[in-house]
Amino acid sequence: MADLDRRMGTWRARLPAVDPAGDLSEGRRLGARLVMPGDLEWPTQLDDLGPERPLALWLHGRADLRFSCLRSVAVVGSRAATAYGVHVAAELSAGLSEAGWGVISGGAYGVDAAAHRGTLAGHAETIAVLACGTDVPYPAANQMLFEAVRSRGLLVSECPPGARPTRPRFLIRNRVIAALSRGTVVVEAAIRSGALNTAAHAVALRRHLAAVPGPVTSENSAGCHRLIRRAEAVCVTSARDVIELVGAMGDDLAPEQRGPVLPRDALAADTRSVLEAVPAKRGAGPATIAVAAGVDLMAALSHLGALAAAGYVERTDNGWRLRRST
Repeated sequence: MADLDRRMGTWRARLPAVDPAGDLSEGRRLGARLVMPGDLEWPTQLDDLGPERPLALWLHGRADLRFSCLRSVAVVGSRAATAYGVHVAAELSAGLSEAGWGVISGGAYGVDAAAHRGTLAGHAETIAVLACGTDVPYPAANQMLFEAVRSRGLLVSECPPGARPTRPRFLIRNRVIAALSRGTVVVEAAIRSGALNTAAHAVALRRHLAAVPGPVTSENSAGCHRLIRRAEAVCVTSARDVIELVGAMGDDLAPEQRGPVLPRDALAADTRSVLEAVPAKRGAGPATIAVAAGVDLMAALSHLGALAAAGYVERTDNGWRLRRST
């Protein structure tokens, strides 16, 4: 009760500075719009936040928020990202975008900015959830990036136009990033990274959570490794891995990773056994090869002839050996 009284006192102190009509007018002037629960553009998945659901959201951009989030993934990570983190975030987001999956992030330096840029390189839309007004370019160096996001996606904020970012607002907006998306991917995060706060919201909301492994010597990946070690996140290394995790069951399976296909892989089992029994340097007689391969003599002679015709083995004065490269 005492905490509620304290909060009420804080809110009353702020009331004189509140100007809803002025905010709406300024938003319209800037090209932003305000959406609320019940509006056609309101994403109903935000209702999963319960009492923490935003009262309204300011949107600035051409995309439709509700439709853009239907097939979307949050890609988050360290602001002080390494070259590895920036590269992986961009490649992962570009792959998602090419496959028709939008990317949601926070518009910050490092992984966030790389995720937005990677998405813009593909076909899908990207959404930046800000800790300030949609008209406030923070960080300032990302101003051109924000303009690109407006043209192909959306800038989203709970804050009215002109609101400046504060440290608590960065943590508060993370719940919106996690709630809007089908799942969250942590690309690179130190133990105390704010990206782990987004990951915690994803877990609380029962959203999919994934993490990208990094070098074991990198402190910037220590948070990702802890998520994987604790089985809180699924290890992913590609956009296909992410789509398999968050996509439709049975429809979005990632192809199994395989090594290179060699010509000898197409040989029949007995033929391959004979080939494995042929020495590389000194020749061996067909009887010796037959015993090593586990086949009878006639079968060994037949397979040796076929292997010689295919260029795998050659006959010498000392018997059969593997054919030397020319």
